[in-house]
Amino acid sequence: MTANTHEPEFAEAFAKAARWLVGVPFRLHGRDPRTGLDCVGVLASAGAAAGAAWTLPSGYALRHARVPDLDGLAAGLGFVPASGTARCGDVLALRPGPGQVHFAIATAGQRFVHAHAGLGRVVEGRLPESWPRLFHWRPARPRQSEG
Repeated sequence: MTANTHEPEFAEAFAKAARWLVGVPFRLHGRDPRTGLDCVGVLASAGAAAGAAWTLPSGYALRHARVPDLDGLAAGLGFVPASGTARCGDVLALRPGPGQVHFAIATAGQRFVHAHAGLGRVVEGRLPESWPRLFHWRPARPRQSEG
């Protein structure tokens, strides 16, 4: 976990960094905005730009027989489960199709940044209602110092 995700400003910086990625080409397993990103790459790039040092999975398939331990992954990145309307900097895990898991970062209102394979680029906009939410996370509150 990185302490950066516990700073109050992280959510705003994370969402702002995600917006800078709009227009980047889609590339499965992509981690470099110069060559292309997938949805995990968008999380990694936006997180890095906001000051986080995350290690995210790579080499995964587009489809999964079962949903991996996403709550464990999110907790390791400094996010906590959330519900209700997404706030700036929240992350949603969605199911755009059978066996698929997709991530999107909330920016403003009901707008999200995500790497859209069908459109071939990172986009910002409303999410299709046909994509059910699997998980919803929010950057954690600052921790109190011990002692």
